[in-house]
Amino acid sequence: MQTSLLHLFKEYPQLAILISIGISVLIAVIGILPSVFITAANILFFGFWNGTAISFAGEALGAGVAFLLYRKGFKKTAEQSLQKYPRVKQLINAENKEAFYLIFSLRLIPFVPSGLITFAAAIGRVSFMIFLLSSSLGKLPALLMEAWSVYEVTQFAWPGKLILLVVACGLVYWVVRKKKSAA
Repeated sequence: MQTSLLHLFKEYPQLAILISIGISVLIAVIGILPSVFITAANILFFGFWNGTAISFAGEALGAGVAFLLYRKGFKKTAEQSLQKYPRVKQLINAENKEAFYLIFSLRLIPFVPSGLITFAAAIGRVSFMIFLLSSSLGKLPALLMEAWSVYEVTQFAWPGKLILLVVACGLVYWVVRKKKSAA
């Protein structure tokens, strides 16, 4: 996917930023796809800092658009089905400062699905501005770590090799654990 995106950027360099942000918005609305390949393409095409800034803008805008769409389309029907999850229930019922801190802290955790946070906030009581601010601020550290990791892997210096080793070990551990629990 990253290669196709880079090819598209090279073919339409004057539209590359809009293409990147548009794809980021689409991924945020879908809610389950990872955005790491867009970050990688942005860094390879625009450079580390510009690519990271474009990725951040795309993710922040995408979260805002997804929030508005989810709120408009799913609020009433999903509210009841998500009540059985205590953390999600807490986010749904949160307002103002509490909602800000919940969204911010959940965005800092890299393994919490971004779409789930956006969805829970959208059907909850949090205002759009509080969501957008807390979501964007919470995404920033995670995106910087992701961008640095992607950059190091693409440069394939020793930190990149270490990152790949840790990810590979984590995947092996996860697969072995899944197999043991299934047996």
